[in-house]
Amino acid sequence: MNKIKIITDSSCDLNKEIIEKYNIKVVPLNVSFGEDVYIDGELDNKEFYERMRSSKELPKTSCPSPEKFMQSYQGDEEVIVLTIASALSGTYSAALLAKNMVLEENPNKKIAVIDTEAGSIGHGQFVIKAAKLMNEGKNFEEIVDTIEKLKKDKFFYGSLETLENAVKGGRVSPIAGKLINALNMKVIIKVSGGIVKPVDSARGCNNSIKKVVGKTSDIISSGKCTSLAIAHANCLEKAEKAKEMILKNHTFEEVIITEIGSVMGTYTSEGAILVSVL
Repeated sequence: MNKIKIITDSSCDLNKEIIEKYNIKVVPLNVSFGEDVYIDGELDNKEFYERMRSSKELPKTSCPSPEKFMQSYQGDEEVIVLTIASALSGTYSAALLAKNMVLEENPNKKIAVIDTEAGSIGHGQFVIKAAKLMNEGKNFEEIVDTIEKLKKDKFFYGSLETLENAVKGGRVSPIAGKLINALNMKVIIKVSGGIVKPVDSARGCNNSIKKVVGKTSDIISSGKCTSLAIAHANCLEKAEKAKEMILKNHTFEEVIITEIGSVMGTYTSEGAILVSVL
């Protein structure tokens, strides 16, 4: 059986331990504050959130170049790439362009580029699943087919602590943002098909976590879920609380808590949590 290389981009928000455990190759995006450009991960998360908090302008993110992906495709392995949703980033297009460039030189090389139609830990769970399938001895086609089928029904929820970044990014007016924050209202979001939509709101942190947990429990009840993943934007205590609430009523083979990195954190703002099951 041919060897398979699993590649993803840094928006998956998987921690170092998971990346090393499954031997995943990560191609980083870039984050910039004005003229200062950083490779994702170059600033640790606490430093990133501190700098974002004090910045008047929203940081900017940019996708890796096709050349970066081409470098990661090198070797004799078959390649499966799983990227952040194409609706959220140009990363998928860059990975696909890199594939086409490589195939011009080496038409027999097997490369699949999958648009996960997700972000952060929702995207990350697909990466872990692909790596597990590879370790189970599944071949290239079986892995690609499984992920493509799984992503069709995938969606997950999160809670935003503040709309500060939405205001900075021009998506919400400053007056509306101040009013919502003054009322201590937290926005509940749903990520589905690569689109992030506000679907509910809650007053106060505890109520927002309860709503996300409730909506996640509805997903769990509708099908078999073996993996729970929670990502947090510099607020571990919220993630632990959500985990505790979910595990009171459900069991999983795998439970992951990880941090929302600088790419996704640019859009969620500090204090956000995202909860995904697969």
